[in-house]
Amino acid sequence: MILYLRLFKESFAFAINALRNNKLRTFLSLLGVTIGIFSIIAVLAAVDSLDQSIKSQLSGLDKNTIYLTKYSFGPTEVPRWQRDNYPQTENDDYEFVNRNIPNIKSSAYVIFGNSETIKYQDNAISNVDVSPASYGIYEIEDLKIGEGRFYTESESSTGASVVVIGAGLAENLFESEQPLGKQVRMFGRKVTVIGVLKKVGSSLFDSPDEKAFVPSNFVRQFTNGGSDGIPGAIVIKPEAGVDIAAFEQVLRQKFRIHRGLKADEPDNFFVNKLSGMTDAIDNIIGVMNLVGWIISGFSLLVGGFGIANIMFVSVKERTNLIGIQKSLGAKNRFILFQFLFEAIILAVIGGVIGLAFVWIISLIASQFVDDFEFVLSFWNMLIGFSLSTLIGLISGVLPALSASKLDPVEAIRTGM
Repeated sequence: MILYLRLFKESFAFAINALRNNKLRTFLSLLGVTIGIFSIIAVLAAVDSLDQSIKSQLSGLDKNTIYLTKYSFGPTEVPRWQRDNYPQTENDDYEFVNRNIPNIKSSAYVIFGNSETIKYQDNAISNVDVSPASYGIYEIEDLKIGEGRFYTESESSTGASVVVIGAGLAENLFESEQPLGKQVRMFGRKVTVIGVLKKVGSSLFDSPDEKAFVPSNFVRQFTNGGSDGIPGAIVIKPEAGVDIAAFEQVLRQKFRIHRGLKADEPDNFFVNKLSGMTDAIDNIIGVMNLVGWIISGFSLLVGGFGIANIMFVSVKERTNLIGIQKSLGAKNRFILFQFLFEAIILAVIGGVIGLAFVWIISLIASQFVDDFEFVLSFWNMLIGFSLSTLIGLISGVLPALSASKLDPVEAIRTGM
């Protein structure tokens, strides 16, 4: 044990000496390892941060949530002309689903594509994302009220002229005034503010901070319905523990009957599941990880060749010393481990520098990017350290083997 500790100490000293005596050569060689480790860990950390941010934003949503509408949320084999002829999902469809589909925990009828200008006295904010939706959207989207309240089921059914606004929208529209009870103008009508949502911050998806929610039946009072009317969707949150596949099959069959479709006719609607979107996000993140590994792998390959080159040069420069060590009784494995340790130490130094750069950048990113936490996990740091060690081991094997097999007499004569 003491022998190997001394060997480690001497190898570390040789590595440091190589760094000092061949600064430019060592710097250029370690640059590949540093960039490679930096690239891989930076990509892993960035993807982990993105994944964590997405999951935190989706944490309040049930992955089994279903969107029943004429639109497909993903790729489909149904041609565009056929989809365009599908009937719009209407409030009558929503009422049918509520009455006839079992095991629904919550449901809502929502209307798409509403961008409005909201006015309060002399203040006006344009292109506000207004979401006309029935009462059930409150539970489905896990909305949080900061002030006031959300509209009731009765207000939703009667189409009351009330609105719940996001925290950011309230700040911009009312500034220092209390928004509750104030009347704003939207859709050419006066609407009373009854609630303000809790501030969420920026989001990869639509942040509720700049949105407004009104009862869908309020908007239906002055907009065209029917197959060519306003686009809508039925949002369904099944009860916990329900067999989703069986639930979807019942929903599809009963809705086909409601639409009057014959057995040989295809569906004229789509059943979109939120889990499909999350699966697509997971696939995208997986591809990002793979691309990052491939790109960073080239840098690691260059760094590995650089370290191998240093080690071959080091063996050449210390041939005489190797011969003397062998003549004094040093075994082949002693010489082998000596150069292996040296290669590993050089690679680890490059890896530590790469990790340090990632850590510094993560601190800077956390300061300047609002509402986004850059995560540098212990697991990713362990991956970086392990990779740099592995690169050093692989890069040092051939030089170390060539050094351990040198004949002591030939080595002393060649090195003189």
